[in-house]
Amino acid sequence: MRDAYHEELDSISDGLVELARLAGSAMGRATTALLDADLELAESVIAADEKLDTLHHDLENRAIALLARQQPVATDLRIVVTSLRMSADLERSGDLARHVAKLARLRYPESAVPADLHPIILEMGQLAQRLIAKAGQVIATKDVDAALELERDDDRMDELHKQLFAHLLDDRWHHGVETAVDVTLCGRYYERFADHAVSVAKRVVFLVTGEHADDFVPEPGDEANGS
Repeated sequence: MRDAYHEELDSISDGLVELARLAGSAMGRATTALLDADLELAESVIAADEKLDTLHHDLENRAIALLARQQPVATDLRIVVTSLRMSADLERSGDLARHVAKLARLRYPESAVPADLHPIILEMGQLAQRLIAKAGQVIATKDVDAALELERDDDRMDELHKQLFAHLLDDRWHHGVETAVDVTLCGRYYERFADHAVSVAKRVVFLVTGEHADDFVPEPGDEANGS
């Protein structure tokens, strides 16, 4: 019975890794659709979000069922409750990728992003994918060191977000108000996507160590693996 129980816990973790993969793939394709004004690709991202939502709800139901059937305590309880929260973060990440795709669809056949801002948006999209991929890896490996690194990795996204606003506030901006709104929203979607990846990593720190990431300080010589 306990073996089956722990297999179910492992399967929930595997589902979270798959959620991270789906969210990263969605954001990568949404970014391409946005920059290339690719309507077909944008529509595929929007439609595929249903799969991500279904997986999220499935994980949620399985976690709740485990709570009801097994009444886990201590570490196991922390795993189940933290998994519920990570699942919500990852589902929201998928929603943000869908928002980017919807912006691409809204402005088709034009690109919602001016050509001079394409390099920044492209880097934001690529960085978003790397961050969520690293979050997925952290879920799989329970690597606290890598989890703690992710917040520092997110600093680059914050820099890119500031660069976007610098362009919007520049007196030389000539793309109009509508495009300014589009770019503002787009930047926010990427920034929030990265925040969810960081949130997932912080939850892994708590899952492994029982301490919140902001309070966790590895002891000298520790490998910070929560053991």
